[in-house]
Amino acid sequence: MSAAILDTGALIGFERNDRRVVAIITRALEHHDPLLVPAGVVAQAWRDGSRQTRLARLIGSPLCEVLVLDDRQARAAGQLCGVTNTTDVVDASVAVAGRDRGARVITSDPDDLRRLDGRLDLVTI
Repeated sequence: MSAAILDTGALIGFERNDRRVVAIITRALEHHDPLLVPAGVVAQAWRDGSRQTRLARLIGSPLCEVLVLDDRQARAAGQLCGVTNTTDVVDASVAVAGRDRGARVITSDPDDLRRLDGRLDLVTI
């Protein structure tokens, strides 16, 4: 199984029924590839659960895991921001998760993620 980290753009694309994002996520689910979503990404995308049924179903799927930002990961994300002179801790948490899990990252923001870690396996949507 090959895990995929979803960033905020991926969640928003899925919610808006973007064909490319839906195809990537559907393929992952068909192959039982885990979908990983850092908690901060959920916070950025979540606005009104009663109107976000597609997103709620995806996040609630047994193959989707919301990654908690614990102390170690929070420090790693903060340190990554410091080293790269950036300020987006959610993007940094995505980069840390991708690095820690050796997972590809489904993103609408490849430039910022490359700045954080040029070795990430990025799939641009």
